[in-house]
Amino acid sequence: MKKLIPIILIFLATASSHAQNKKADRQQVATIGDLKVAGGTIADCKIGYRTYGKLNADKSNGVLMLTWFGGVSKNLEGPDTWRAIDTTRYFVMIVDALGDGISSSPSNSVKQNGMKFPAFSAVDMIESQHRLLAQKFGITHVHAITGISMGGIQTFQWAITYPDFADILIPIVGTPQFTSYDNMRGALYRKIIENDPEYNHGNYKVNPKISMVNMLWELLLTTPTEKVRSKPHDAFPKWLADTEAQQHSDWNDTYYQSAALEQFDIAKDYNSSLKEVAAHVKAKMLIITSLQDHIVNPKPAIDFAKLVNAKLVMIDSDAGHLAGNFGNGDARKAMVEVLQ
Repeated sequence: MKKLIPIILIFLATASSHAQNKKADRQQVATIGDLKVAGGTIADCKIGYRTYGKLNADKSNGVLMLTWFGGVSKNLEGPDTWRAIDTTRYFVMIVDALGDGISSSPSNSVKQNGMKFPAFSAVDMIESQHRLLAQKFGITHVHAITGISMGGIQTFQWAITYPDFADILIPIVGTPQFTSYDNMRGALYRKIIENDPEYNHGNYKVNPKISMVNMLWELLLTTPTEKVRSKPHDAFPKWLADTEAQQHSDWNDTYYQSAALEQFDIAKDYNSSLKEVAAHVKAKMLIITSLQDHIVNPKPAIDFAKLVNAKLVMIDSDAGHLAGNFGNGDARKAMVEVLQ
């Protein structure tokens, strides 16, 4: 029997470890049926999500969190998120956007793989999320919606597509309307992908390495000041080599998400007037921007905050786009206060 004890202990430890890993990986996927999108119909559309906390009896404590460009729901797990949003009080649903490789995407669709996948828009992302919440959870209203970067952009879109759906909207380093700068940045990003010979117009067998996109993104994510400080002169060869060697998720997924945001504008049906579209916003808003953002220009968000009488947090950091996150003290403090 003594000889069996170590074996039993090892078995129990292994079983416990497996249980913890299973519990830790909260990824779930729901089928929401065929989804009509800008470029056709996504057959048997699937949406990934993760949940934290408990939905209350009247289903009024939901907080919807949306993923950033190229990101997945797992990226938003972590202590900074939970310090900003109390999961003992709120039922947090982090939902994977279309094209992120978990929700329906060019890379994981069986029937519409690769370039057969229909083009979709930011509005289509919102429609898929709305259907998920209704079908899976029976939720017709949430306490808050938030997201960073593309998640913030989607949050702005929610304000217009479903103006009565949330009490509070918290877009972080997002925008209600791309500026000419944002449109040029997006066009350049896609042109680099389109002109890469290994990409082959999306018809590749092995995911290509498009290092020029990596280089562009590396420059724009923060600021020249931050790069000069963090990457000294002598460190350039290693910085360049590391940037060129970066692995990337499926490039068709990336391209489709970028195209979904092409010339993004929540006011496109309102003469592209932010003033006109602001009159249709019903939710209370907290808008968080980064003044030195080189990915998403902050001016439209700042202007919109005035139009809807939103609380505005302007982060001034040479971290640029990366300054806008749940770990920023000013942003977190404002979120905790508005969610009360």
